Amino acid sequence: MADYTGGHLLVATPVLHDPNFDRTVIFMLEHTTDGALGVVLSRPGHRTVGEAASPLSWLTGEDSIIFHGGPVSPEVAIAVGQCAPGSEGHEGFSEIAHRVGTIDIAPTDRDSLAIERCRLFSGYSGWAPGQLEQELHEKAWFIVDLHPNDVFTKTPEHLWEDVLKRQPGDLAWYANYPTIPNLN
Repeated sequence: MADYTGGHLLVATPVLHDPNFDRTVIFMLEHTTDGALGVVLSRPGHRTVGEAASPLSWLTGEDSIIFHGGPVSPEVAIAVGQCAPGSEGHEGFSEIAHRVGTIDIAPTDRDSLAIERCRLFSGYSGWAPGQLEQELHEKAWFIVDLHPNDVFTKTPEHLWEDVLKRQPGDLAWYANYPTIPNLN
């Protein structure tokens, strides 16, 4: 049976040699027998919502950075937010874990959405049926629990190390893994 990762984080292991995912942390939005979908949390972009997608500034504010969600369909915008307690079942918000979920960027009644914080991603990380399971079998990813602050971290460039440091046992050791091991 497959390991379903939806609602968790995938943390790239040092053996993953794909430059798209080197030292990344991915929030898994969905993982079924039909495939998997997530967004990279650790790759801020260089453009703000106001510069690139001002009609979506109602979600994040104009000065918020748009993150690179992954290599697939960079023209697609995905909004991930955390709703206020008690508003999890609102139309336009699909909870994934810990009141964190996706937000319909064109809701019929956006004024009633009670979103505490939101981040916008361009593109996503996607896997065909069985592809992620194979990568997990090859030990390309660590699966760890989500902490809501991971999605909205103010230091995304340190997220890989930060997530690993808080893991129990030997897994925390990987936070110190050198960027270029053969120079060590």
